[in-house]
Amino acid sequence: MSPARPCKGLRAAVAASVGLSEGPAGSARSGRFLRPPSPAPAAPGARLLRLPGSGAVRAARPERAGWTEALRAAVAELRAGAVVAVPTDTLYGLACSASCSAALGAVYRLKGRSETKPLAVCLGRVADVYRYCHVKVPEGLLKDLLPGPVTLVMERSEELNKDLNPFTPLVGIRIPDHAFIQDLTQVFGGPLALTSANLSSQTSSLNVEEFQDLWPQLSLVIDGGPIGDGQSPEYRLGSTVVDLSVPGKFRIIRPGCALESTTAILQQKYGLLPSHGSCV
Repeated sequence: MSPARPCKGLRAAVAASVGLSEGPAGSARSGRFLRPPSPAPAAPGARLLRLPGSGAVRAARPERAGWTEALRAAVAELRAGAVVAVPTDTLYGLACSASCSAALGAVYRLKGRSETKPLAVCLGRVADVYRYCHVKVPEGLLKDLLPGPVTLVMERSEELNKDLNPFTPLVGIRIPDHAFIQDLTQVFGGPLALTSANLSSQTSSLNVEEFQDLWPQLSLVIDGGPIGDGQSPEYRLGSTVVDLSVPGKFRIIRPGCALESTTAILQQKYGLLPSHGSCV
């Protein structure tokens, strides 16, 4: 685990600290970019910034101003129904409001992704999982795995937008172990749809330069620096995806980068059994 942890206290306190009120909003608009550190040319009229420090660890004064500026910009774009690129604990991702059907459609179009492939939902706190899912595992299990490089698949609740993955009663939940996206989700005040920042079937991205072809179609690109060492193959595997929708069992859908630690927790600590079709 990285040292980044979820924010303490209420969402409102985080929002107040950056001068924003809580709650998502609606329609799409054209937007801005936060500059990557490379000399690569930015789109015309782009706004150029990047996260201070390592990006994964919450900025301290005097760098807090740059962190707050990026947070404000990202929340504004998400509330306007835009798609933004963000760093996570595993890969760079594309995020939009899970409540905005137009934004969900935009994610599929810009990635060239089949609409039968589900998008994960990114939340800011373990407590939020109970609002958007019907949880059938102990709370301790959730806290042992989240935040972290895992996607937990559970039965979705009626709170989620019906246009989000309408073909399945399940949903994958992410709480990345990355301070910026945790701050972003909490200040935004609602679930974010999250997927990797790359064209479908192409290599996943560990730095912003690797998905430059997508920049013109995004409202905002937040550069948190390279993820991991920017090269390690294990990071490109993405999160470990595990289905926890059947009581007492688990099914590994994608091994990802945390397979060994995840299965150890599920089997040894909580006694869950791998179900048919699990890749363990």
